[in-house]
Amino acid sequence: MKLKTILLAEDNENDIVLTLEALKEFHLANTIVVVNDGVEALDYLRSEGKFTGRNSGNPAVVMLDLKMPRLDGIEVLAEIRSDPKLKLIPVVILTSSKEDKDLLNSYSLGANAYVVKPVDFNQFVVTIKQMGSFWAIINELPPSK
Repeated sequence: MKLKTILLAEDNENDIVLTLEALKEFHLANTIVVVNDGVEALDYLRSEGKFTGRNSGNPAVVMLDLKMPRLDGIEVLAEIRSDPKLKLIPVVILTSSKEDKDLLNSYSLGANAYVVKPVDFNQFVVTIKQMGSFWAIINELPPSK
């Protein structure tokens, strides 16, 4: 069985490094693709732009930050859920926002989970390990067409 890719859409370099380290520490063998804004996230998912010709197939999960340049996470989530080829991809909002409106918007648009990034480094690592384990290993994905 081929392991599916994890797509990390995050613009904060420190959070990218911490997330990748936490997943590596967990020995997760999945490929992790990092994009830095919402436009790149959609380009990857649609195999467009610099991702034209990438190996096809949807990722196991999209870890999506809300506060990103060009297109924010809410806009990306809305695009994913409105696209028949993408709408079944699990999307986890991974954000520092605890605002009720962000939480409600995310779930209203079909987010599968909403995780607030812990400020404490050790708790951040534990949270990322648990997310990676569940979404990349334990969770059953819908069959590919």
